[in-house]
Amino acid sequence: MASETEEDTTVRPVDASSSASFLKVLGPGLITGASDDDPSGIGTYSQAGAQLGYGIGWTMLLTFPMMVAIQEISARVGRVTGQGIAGNVCRFYPAWLLHLIVLLLFVANTINIAADLAAMADATRLLIGGAPMAYVVFFGVMSAIAQVFLNYRRYVSVLKWLTLSLFAYVIALAVVKVDWLSAIEGAVIPRMQWNASFITTVVAILGTTISPYLFFWQASQEAEDERIDPSKAPLLEKPLDAAMEFSRIRADTAIGMAFSNLIALAIIIVAAATLGAAGITDIQTSSQAASALRPIAGAYAEAVFALGIVGRGLLAVPVLAGSTAYAIGEGRHWLVGLDRKPREAVAFYGVLVLSIMIGILLNFTSIDPIEALYWSAVVNGVLAIPVMVLLMLLSRRSDVMGEFRIGGLLRWFGWIATLAMLAAVAAMVVLMFL
Repeated sequence: MASETEEDTTVRPVDASSSASFLKVLGPGLITGASDDDPSGIGTYSQAGAQLGYGIGWTMLLTFPMMVAIQEISARVGRVTGQGIAGNVCRFYPAWLLHLIVLLLFVANTINIAADLAAMADATRLLIGGAPMAYVVFFGVMSAIAQVFLNYRRYVSVLKWLTLSLFAYVIALAVVKVDWLSAIEGAVIPRMQWNASFITTVVAILGTTISPYLFFWQASQEAEDERIDPSKAPLLEKPLDAAMEFSRIRADTAIGMAFSNLIALAIIIVAAATLGAAGITDIQTSSQAASALRPIAGAYAEAVFALGIVGRGLLAVPVLAGSTAYAIGEGRHWLVGLDRKPREAVAFYGVLVLSIMIGILLNFTSIDPIEALYWSAVVNGVLAIPVMVLLMLLSRRSDVMGEFRIGGLLRWFGWIATLAMLAAVAAMVVLMFL
């Protein structure tokens, strides 16, 4: 039997000699990566690039290995045990701890949903006019109905085409006037500013990149994929599949996170080269954020920006609400799963709809769409810490993971990510009160 370190680092590659076999490795990790660049992420990266210029690009390279590690650990927990994070916490930890973690997740996700809906509404108003609150209700209700009554996988496959509009930021790199020497230096040489504004932006970037809802989502999706596939079983029951499954998870996660960070870095550079260079350092409207795309899209910049925001929002809101529903449902031992019919999982879908409805209602307060995106990312950064600590402890328990406890470099990178998040939040709090 292999040791835990060997099990963690020695995996046989999935045969990807054909496009069909390659696509088979892509699943929860790719969807997680795509969902990571939600409207909150777009707003945060645009604000960071405009305010801090090329010098903040290093956060994308720094967070990439940390993102991959945390998401791979989450996925392994789900695939090994056949349970999501909340399902394992309720089995092995006190009920009060589960309730606290789920409450934190519910708060963070609901704020994020509200901010994403506000941004989608503001982007739509920019494009076609109208009342933003009407769009908030429309997108919220549509997201809830789609998750309850439509086949989720088919829904996602359609939305992926809308999210391609974000590649406009990558294309824009070849069109806008970028100071590439400064951009490359900013990406590879970390530069810190010891003031509250800078550190808060770093926390926002970390929070929108390494978000707690993504941990719950990917673990639960791995567990659900195993449940609905009759050829699969939890790896605790079918350990001979481990090498192949871990190889798939690693490829899936790395590709998904690379896609996410490539788009994020492009947004930062484009915003720095356009908004920052023009002296627009405080983005307050969708129109200002969209202007970063004018060098490539011209008069259609608002349309490209709006499609990107709406497409990403329609993909991210179900993931946010779904991760909340999975966490609460697994903790309460309900039937959960987006592949289940509504009548089979009434409580699960009820939580999902409730989360979206509260997000809608929050928009009837005095919420500023762009500012809400930024601060929802900060909230995610703060609330990610206890979830990451719990995930790392959970993944080391032999009564949870059996012979597949997380070890080696994966374990080290997981703890590095956790400590980096803790250090950033601690510095932010200290500097805010100095």
